[in-house]
Amino acid sequence: MKVLLFGATGMVGQSALRECLVDPQVTAVTAVGRNVTGQQHAKLHEIKQANLLDLSAIEKQLTGFDACFFCLGISSAGMSEERYTAITYDLTLSVAKTLARLNSQMTFIYVTGRGTDSTEKGRSMWARVKGRTENELLKLPFKAAYMFRPGGIIPRHGVRSKTKLYQAIYILMRPFYPLLERGFKSAMTSSDKVGRAMIVVSQRGYATPFIESDDINRIASQHI
Repeated sequence: MKVLLFGATGMVGQSALRECLVDPQVTAVTAVGRNVTGQQHAKLHEIKQANLLDLSAIEKQLTGFDACFFCLGISSAGMSEERYTAITYDLTLSVAKTLARLNSQMTFIYVTGRGTDSTEKGRSMWARVKGRTENELLKLPFKAAYMFRPGGIIPRHGVRSKTKLYQAIYILMRPFYPLLERGFKSAMTSSDKVGRAMIVVSQRGYATPFIESDDINRIASQHI
């Protein structure tokens, strides 16, 4: 399986990349982003692209993929709905439409979050925007599209958040990870499980396009 990865430097993207590199069923990974990861691996190819809204210059390098793991995301804290929409909705759909045109047999996996609002009418701004993004992605002519909605994510294998505040919180909460995993099974997962579940769903599909934390945990446990 050949995987195209967006957002490889973020926490979820780092995990998706790691799981792809250690999985023998993934033969190649191309990471596209404004910054490169700096990693060296025989399966990894990186494309540094400053303007992700315009992929025309690299389209020839974006064909022949079986799956796309779209892990780009940003916190809505302190952002206007207009600005958050431009980054979350406009950018995601721009990339996805290009990939759907170039890879009709691709499975597209989009990482959103627990509480995403599919009705697009709720009070939470980020949830409405994410819900609108999901709804539009599901209309595109991919082989299949899945919306990953993890709640709390416990970082594993040295994965770090790029947001300093979030990373500080992860460090403080580290002693409580086992308790959180046992006590909040339906809301908690781990970064490595998210990456493994992406690979499994790309290969085998899933019964619903909306994949929550408990689904992620169940799917990841089936990975061979």
